[in-house]
Amino acid sequence: MSNPRRALIVVDVQQEYFDGPLQVQHPPREESLARITRAMDVAVEHDLPVVVVQHEYPEGAPVFAVGSPGWQLHPEVEERLAPTTKRATKVNGSVFAGTDVAEWLQGQGVDTVTIVGFMTNNCDLATAVEAEGLGLAAEVLSDASGAIHLANEQGKVSAEVLHETLMVLLHSNFAAVATTDAWAEAVRSGDALPKNDLGTSATQGRAAFAG
Repeated sequence: MSNPRRALIVVDVQQEYFDGPLQVQHPPREESLARITRAMDVAVEHDLPVVVVQHEYPEGAPVFAVGSPGWQLHPEVEERLAPTTKRATKVNGSVFAGTDVAEWLQGQGVDTVTIVGFMTNNCDLATAVEAEGLGLAAEVLSDASGAIHLANEQGKVSAEVLHETLMVLLHSNFAAVATTDAWAEAVRSGDALPKNDLGTSATQGRAAFAG
């Protein structure tokens, strides 16, 4: 796609991921935050629509309880909100589920969404997957997102392995994955980010693990 009409979607950059039980572990959250805010600044510089989303549960919930400290946006995101910023709250993983975000993007003529924020292993993944069904191209900025360590009855996985695995997965089909620097250059030039496909990724994967 040449000259994509992008919108930046800032997903759940809330205090829960910095001070709460869902602390992002990889990439380091302060480094991710610096890339997220840079992406917001680039979007403003180039007049891209910006959507800022907050996860929200009722008062008394263990996480993301409306009005609680963990529910609050990180101050560096809060200070970048503008009258033109589209605000949305959600209760599901995808930013599109149960919100008017898809309709708003359509009204802006958007065909490509750039996803930053938290978490790689939940809301970013869900948003990128649902974008396909909505006819939107998706981009995920690998250094402006982040994952947590996970362990349950099926095993355990570190945040680093989880994040890197999901970047490979997303780039194989659902999204063009790139760094914030590469994305900023693509925004400046008006180019689409390069994206792999499942067949090519499968062929390269088979070769990488042969013998």
